[in-house]
Amino acid sequence: MKKPRSGYTTGTCAAIAARAAVRMIFEQRVPCGESVMTPSGRVIETSVSDARFDKNSASCAVKKDAGDDPDVTNGMLIYTRVSLRRDGKITVDGGEGIGRVTKRGLKQAVGEAAINPVPRRMLTENVSELLEKYGYEGGADILVYAPGGAEVAKKTFNPRLGIEGGISILGTGGIVEPMSERAIIDTIDTELSVKHAEGAEYIMLAPGNYGMEHIREKTGLDIGRAVKCSNFIGNALDLCVMHGFKGVLLVGHTGKLVKLAGGIMNTHSRYADCRMEIIAANTALLSGDISLVRGLLACCTTDAALELLDGAGLTDAVMQKITDRAAEIIKNRVNGGLETGIIMFSGAGGKERVWQSGAFEKRLFQREEN
Repeated sequence: MKKPRSGYTTGTCAAIAARAAVRMIFEQRVPCGESVMTPSGRVIETSVSDARFDKNSASCAVKKDAGDDPDVTNGMLIYTRVSLRRDGKITVDGGEGIGRVTKRGLKQAVGEAAINPVPRRMLTENVSELLEKYGYEGGADILVYAPGGAEVAKKTFNPRLGIEGGISILGTGGIVEPMSERAIIDTIDTELSVKHAEGAEYIMLAPGNYGMEHIREKTGLDIGRAVKCSNFIGNALDLCVMHGFKGVLLVGHTGKLVKLAGGIMNTHSRYADCRMEIIAANTALLSGDISLVRGLLACCTTDAALELLDGAGLTDAVMQKITDRAAEIIKNRVNGGLETGIIMFSGAGGKERVWQSGAFEKRLFQREEN
């Protein structure tokens, strides 16, 4: 089977365009191409188009390449304009075709451009690096824009999330991994097979980068025994049983794992999304506060819902109940084939919170080491 081709995110496009824009200001010419180091460690190099510059500002576009992923932003031109400023400040904002946040609970504050934290960091770090290289002691205003973004955004979940007027600039690793379902499941299967062959008896599963980062930075456990399973939690659990592991620990953000309490084993939003219904139902059982339940059902993200629960003093009670139910669901899925546990976490409101149920990580992994 041909391996699906990966691509790069809108955040990577914006960062490449930003680097090229800085070069144009100081070299007064259009570069043949530009490259950027992505957070995942891959270097992406590509050409730029529609380049314009003067002595104090420059802009250009990079064409989004989603690889074999069915991404609605594939082929879009992502522009970045860099304008020099005399002070040392570097700002990032969105222009035409970039959405604006209108509801709480997202990565950016209400009113800000929908440019996620990692792309913002890529933009500021790359522009800062080149300003220093060219000996410029001032700062820069960075403007990202995407003509046609408002129309494309209608095909995404942005309107539902409270992001209006355009697309989001996204990416945690800078790379778009192909979303061919069979290819992803085959990759998970291969990774699990290799780890079992290496002698691992217990394994960790994480839906994405947030879960992997939590394992690496918060648990102190060996990240080498973790496998990223994307949205295919049910399939990954089945594969753990098939390969003969003794136990599995599932680690993930509330935004994904809350869905498990509703029996949803493929957590992609195209299949189902009952996060707010699950949180609201459990809140109703514990408090009977209908006004709070209505507020929860109006939330767009689990982080926003947790902030409401914080105000009512119900967060831990509600989330532990949901975590216990999710643990029961995954235990039923493996049908006694292996020991299971779950860690669900959130950083809503700047508070790092963790809820866990089932086989806790210390017992799960110490057993193998002893």
